[in-house]
Amino acid sequence: MYKILFIGPQGSGKGTQAQLVAEKFGLPIFSTGNILRQRAQVQDELGQEIKNLIDSGILAPDELVNKIIAEKIQAAGGNGYILDGYPRNLAQAEFLATKDELTHVLEIDLPEEETVRRLGGRRTCPKCQTVYHIEYNPPKIAGICDKDGERLVVRDDETEEVLKKRLAIYHELTEPIIDFYKGKGIHHKIDGRPAIEKVFEEVMKNLE
Repeated sequence: MYKILFIGPQGSGKGTQAQLVAEKFGLPIFSTGNILRQRAQVQDELGQEIKNLIDSGILAPDELVNKIIAEKIQAAGGNGYILDGYPRNLAQAEFLATKDELTHVLEIDLPEEETVRRLGGRRTCPKCQTVYHIEYNPPKIAGICDKDGERLVVRDDETEEVLKKRLAIYHELTEPIIDFYKGKGIHHKIDGRPAIEKVFEEVMKNLE
């Protein structure tokens, strides 16, 4: 039973790889980013608080994110799943270890300059949260979601200023968890620069 964490900087393609693996094995994806963005659309005090955090590039507090993920894992009832965007720091990784043990941690590695270039082309459906790219993964009709016809948007947290802040936070807080999972012998590093299909081939090799 696969319990997989995809980890990597913004724009590394970890979300795309998570979707491909989920489709192949029929696994649910627990993406804190998507969960929080959906919650931010609710017009109440918590929703506004989360929206302000997202728009400013500040990560949601550990307590809030831990609670969301713990609920998802419990609902999975011991079955497999994929984590995308959690844990983001060592404290979250240690909390997760008290709830469940992962089987694979797949780090999709990408240089910072490539991260910035890629994200400039990302477009997201505000309704279903599907992510496209104008170069690598364009929609059938420019600017329109294939699934529900919604107009695609550039997310507020993918402007250059906010992106650089998020990358700084990533390097400071997230990379130490890689050592945590290396110690468990379940960490695998994959080059995120090749085409999506090539990266997926490497992902599958590491899941064998």
